[in-house]
Amino acid sequence: MDTATARTRLEATLAELDRSITILKGEHPERELSAADAGSNLSDSDRVEAALESLGRHRNAVDAALARISAGTYGRCLGCGKPVPEGRLEVRPEAARCVTCQSKHDRAMR
Repeated sequence: MDTATARTRLEATLAELDRSITILKGEHPERELSAADAGSNLSDSDRVEAALESLGRHRNAVDAALARISAGTYGRCLGCGKPVPEGRLEVRPEAARCVTCQSKHDRAMR
């Protein structure tokens, strides 16, 4: 994927993520709970927090991909330095590693 197309897709993804984060934060502001509310809202609160964490990680990956475009390193695996396959970048333009290196990275993070 050429970098202009990647940048356009990544910037659109970043805008969507920002909207989603804003909506989730706006719909579930921090508030005091009565004892009766605590049980039912805890699971809601936990789900929202997990979603926000996931969206935040995705946003960081998109930001990092945009930085790699600016640095001229986009499309090169951070693990082995080889080109990330075109098909992988089509599906996940924020991908920083080839599938093999991503698998190794994921296992190391566990």
